Amino acid sequence: MATTAHTDTTAAPGRYRIQAVERVGAILEVFSPEQPELGVTEIAERTGLHKSTAHRFLVTLEAVGLLERDSRTQRYRLGLRMFEMGGIVLEQMSLWDEALPFLETLVTASGETGHLAVLERGEAIYIEKVEARRALRIPSAMGRGYPAHATSLGKVLLSDLGDAEVRATMDARGMVSYTRTTTTDVSHLLAQLAEIRERGYAVDDEEYDEGLRCVGAPIRDHTGRVVAALGIGGPVTRVTPERVDDLARLVIDAADGLSRRLGASQSGAYTRAASRVRATTKPTPRPSAALSAVR
Repeated sequence: MATTAHTDTTAAPGRYRIQAVERVGAILEVFSPEQPELGVTEIAERTGLHKSTAHRFLVTLEAVGLLERDSRTQRYRLGLRMFEMGGIVLEQMSLWDEALPFLETLVTASGETGHLAVLERGEAIYIEKVEARRALRIPSAMGRGYPAHATSLGKVLLSDLGDAEVRATMDARGMVSYTRTTTTDVSHLLAQLAEIRERGYAVDDEEYDEGLRCVGAPIRDHTGRVVAALGIGGPVTRVTPERVDDLARLVIDAADGLSRRLGASQSGAYTRAASRVRATTKPTPRPSAALSAVR
């Protein structure tokens, strides 16, 4: 009786690697938002391939639709087939599933409770929560809506809207005062949102709950649109003003990593936003584990 032997491909991964496929991968990776079109010589130099070898691969990749060639300049760019396949990947991604590892890493690094929220009719709806293993915890509830104008995640989500839309949203919902620091003037809120866009994160400084300080950052999808916000919060005795900058860097790194997983790195809007964040936040010696995992 014939038996089928189990092949363990993890034992000797080098045996199963196909050089031609690796070369295709190397060619596709040389294209970037900064240099979307490249000539044969440039591609050969960047991949280390002989020019004639690179040309053969390029002709084949063009034939199957993974690359396109400009008939005037003879330079290559990624083809529409790549876009179609990317769309399939994005459709399979679940925001919840993709966000959880980044949220867990953020909570571990910061020691504070993490949240994921989306915007719905002027409220930040908390759709995921990871508790910090510490004595004082945040009394937040999954699935509940929180006022966007008074929370860090809500203000992050509002920051992606135009001023007219923000005004209309606030007019419809009102701007209730929850604490002595709650913003109740729409013009002041718009000024805050402009600042959030520039620095890349928002702070809730006891604006919804006294004694609670939170930091949030935007999550963008492949179109560059803000689709969610991710952040952490804790008692003001732990989340002190002196810690805000360092915590903001952790939050931005996690949100940035999740955005990359959702395809945002291919968006011009994401690139511009990331440049502003790098210009307005101090660097840290090493990125968070969440960001490192996707680089």
